[in-house]
Amino acid sequence: MTSEVNAILETVGTIILGKTQQLRLTVACILASGHLLIEDLPGVGKTTLAHAIARVLGLDFQRVQFTSDLLPADVLGASIFNRETGAFEFHPGPVFSQVVLADEVNRATPKAQSALLEAMEEQQVTVEGVTRRLPEPFFVIATQNPAHQIGTFSLPESQLDRFLMRLRMGYPDAAAERALLAGEARRTMIAALAPAIEPADLVALQRRVRQVHVSPALLDYLQAILGYTRRSPEFAVGLSPRAGLALLNASRAWAFMDGRSAVIPEDVQSVFPSVAGHRLIAASTQDASAGDDAAARVIASVAIP
Repeated sequence: MTSEVNAILETVGTIILGKTQQLRLTVACILASGHLLIEDLPGVGKTTLAHAIARVLGLDFQRVQFTSDLLPADVLGASIFNRETGAFEFHPGPVFSQVVLADEVNRATPKAQSALLEAMEEQQVTVEGVTRRLPEPFFVIATQNPAHQIGTFSLPESQLDRFLMRLRMGYPDAAAERALLAGEARRTMIAALAPAIEPADLVALQRRVRQVHVSPALLDYLQAILGYTRRSPEFAVGLSPRAGLALLNASRAWAFMDGRSAVIPEDVQSVFPSVAGHRLIAASTQDASAGDDAAARVIASVAIP
């Protein structure tokens, strides 16, 4: 593991206690230039994780609270008439930040949710016929509450597919919770955090991740996994080519974090549940999020070449 990555994990680990795997997956997602969806009950640290990551990476950060009355212009920005100049001037919305926290994204209507689609896929937004580039690096970290809770709108498959990973935080273990209860307020601790790296360093790390070698045999394994999800009667829809690229990029990032210059099958297996769990659609329920258990069954069913 590089010193930069180790510094990121150690620093965020002082804020988010007892969640080593979730922190590693979060950093892997960012190194792979992907967007992150964190789904869990309120109060388990989803928003805190997003704040801490942005602070440690030294990135510009904006939070958007998604509500049922949120409009796309509240996210993207709008042109406002300036009486002094006699012309309309564009006022950028919070999406023009390096890290955008879409907090409780599934409490907004699909119309408001769709405001992020172009930004997440193409790193640009088109407002009033004008296309504007977003900063680099650019990440969306979205949190959502479980779908059974009141006032939620399920994310469509096209929106889910734009998130490279989905994580669940879960409750802390007893030791971590005791330290949390006895320790300083997380908000105060985040405010005191110093960036572990600069934005330019993060971009350089992302370039190095893209250079991690992938052998033909490893590509055979990836394709076998994709093919299995498309043939299996367990799933109504298999993984798309975009999902395959997401799995490849995440595996590269995981290998890089472990200090390897080439991807091995264990890297694919480590990230697969987080990459595929929200993309697999169960044939029995037509649920657009078959879950980590289904992903684990896929890994168990596909032999390594």
